[in-house]
Amino acid sequence: MLHDPNHLYIFDTTLRDGEQVPGCQLTTPEKIEIAKDLESLGVDIIEAGFPVSSPGDFQSVVELSKAVDDVIICALTRANKNDIDVAADALKYAKRPRIHTGIGSSDMHIKYKFNSSREEILERAVAAVKHAKSYVEDVEFYAEDAGRADLGYLSQMVEAVIAAGATVVNIPDTNGYCLPDQYGSKIQYLKDHVRNIDQAIISAHCHNDLGLATANSIAAVQHGARQVECTINGIGERAGNTSLEEVAMILKVHQQQFPGLTSNINSTMFTAISRKVSAMMRMPVQPNKAIVGKNAFAHSSGIHQDGFLKHRENYEIIRPEDVGLDEADIILTARSGRHALKHHLERLGYQLDKDQLAATYEKFLILADGKKDLCDDDLKALMQA
Repeated sequence: MLHDPNHLYIFDTTLRDGEQVPGCQLTTPEKIEIAKDLESLGVDIIEAGFPVSSPGDFQSVVELSKAVDDVIICALTRANKNDIDVAADALKYAKRPRIHTGIGSSDMHIKYKFNSSREEILERAVAAVKHAKSYVEDVEFYAEDAGRADLGYLSQMVEAVIAAGATVVNIPDTNGYCLPDQYGSKIQYLKDHVRNIDQAIISAHCHNDLGLATANSIAAVQHGARQVECTINGIGERAGNTSLEEVAMILKVHQQQFPGLTSNINSTMFTAISRKVSAMMRMPVQPNKAIVGKNAFAHSSGIHQDGFLKHRENYEIIRPEDVGLDEADIILTARSGRHALKHHLERLGYQLDKDQLAATYEKFLILADGKKDLCDDDLKALMQA
């Protein structure tokens, strides 16, 4: 598989890792609807499910394979023959199939999860890649818990699976353990020490247990990773995964830090797809969530509102339109200043001179102290009074 070093491949696992959240299971028709939206959004790969885990997951991978045209459809497996056979069967209708297989790479997993040895795990990893390769050209290998793995052993494993035919090597920080400089230097170490690393794409798959998933993924990209595994709204097991919308907007805002690096993501779809995934999965988005939270473009501090109304870029580094919002919100609270009040009154058709505004503002503050935030009807009642 030839890859473009100037393209960042966006691997969306909303329908696989995201769906592992308790209570967030989707029906196959719901998965198809989200998959079509993800295709329109511009993701490169959709991880459609873990076919051996249930008949429903198997069927979802089959139906998603039929429903999308341009995106790579990926199925997850463990490093065993039966998982891979079942995944290959589920992918039979995919125009661009990928099998994602792998095994633990940390001594913690080798000892306490597999009760095995480094040598035996390495053999199993290579055998799994070779078996997957007998079905599909595009094989991704995950070295589970790479975030805590010994660097020498991890390098040996990555080199062996690429030699066996892996086209993508996934270096997961499965437990959200790493700091960004640790994870970035881990990627750099692999770039410097794995002889055949140029024959595969390095992928970052980070969890958010310490709130560092996005930071770690960006650190990986800075050190040469060219695939990021992420989810809409950052949903996923435990504290969640890397947030797709955060990665895309970081690349957009900091283009000078990533010269020539592009993705196919249409960021104007973020607000709509975020709300759809949240509704379908019954998983509310925290109001202060970056990019798609309902407060992400809301200004309520008087100092901020005044600065924003004078010049938007005083307090915004992203235009609301770039993520599919009509405009930023100036929220009226007891913290708001005269400038914000004047802005809203003019929007409603009221023109006040300086003295009228000062008198109205005093009444507004009394009203605002009694209510958490004020709506247009409150302002109209204030003006009529």
